[in-house]
Amino acid sequence: MFVATNWEDYELVDAGGGEKLERWGSFLLRRPDPEAFWSKTLPTSEWDKADGYYNRKDGAGKWHWKNKVPESWQIRRKDLGFVIRTKGFKHTGLFPEQAIHWEWLQSILTPASIVSTRETGAKVLNLFGYTGGSTLACASVGANVTHVDASKGIVSWAKENLIASGLGNAPVRFIVDDVFKFVAREERRGNRYHGIIMDPPVYGRGTKGEAWKIDEMLLPLVKRCKRLLTDKPLFFLLNTYVSGISPTTLHNIMRTEFPEFNNIQSGELGLVMKSNGLTLPAGSFVRWTTI
Repeated sequence: MFVATNWEDYELVDAGGGEKLERWGSFLLRRPDPEAFWSKTLPTSEWDKADGYYNRKDGAGKWHWKNKVPESWQIRRKDLGFVIRTKGFKHTGLFPEQAIHWEWLQSILTPASIVSTRETGAKVLNLFGYTGGSTLACASVGANVTHVDASKGIVSWAKENLIASGLGNAPVRFIVDDVFKFVAREERRGNRYHGIIMDPPVYGRGTKGEAWKIDEMLLPLVKRCKRLLTDKPLFFLLNTYVSGISPTTLHNIMRTEFPEFNNIQSGELGLVMKSNGLTLPAGSFVRWTTI
């Protein structure tokens, strides 16, 4: 288990009973979490201190507010800034466990690392880029990033995060497109990248309603992405929140598609609960690097 630490503006206060209690900056939020099957550690009185909670019923859900919370606010982690929002869905626009990957990406893409591989101007492709945590991490150490997501609103949010991180002038190209179609066009255009990141959902829709199903399309996408790498690639990172896909499955995909690389690492991401020191699982990943 790889656990994200060194957060000052975020804290997992407690989890259990299918929920989690989190501090986002100055605000305490209570949200569903299907992984938290165990009993809560803190008493109900502590959970009731939440400024807002997301109530899910019959597949739909809604935020309910005890205290006034702004439409958006910012939090930081080291050199990166993030705009937090509570929209109609339960997500806030940030997955704090991803900090594990951000630090890994920054360590690979530092100027010293790039020089050591005789590569300059490292190009990174971030697919299903969401609000851009990994994009910010790569851009913060000088990489040229192409950020792709099918949602125009989410891409606009990623641009806000870039500015919040003081990276408004960084070489980041934001693309609103269906990921599979974009990758196919990049292959035809002959564009190549030193590193590829992907964080696919279980199901999704492209800009024109194209269906994405991870169990049917993940492997074909990985195969296509392999053809987008340069002759001297730096890394490949695949992350997923799909509970039915284990780290071993992801490891096997990378091992069979990239047999030339032995430095393959896989595992789970997690967050430690302040209440009891236990870890809340938050997805699986596989990654390799040539550094």
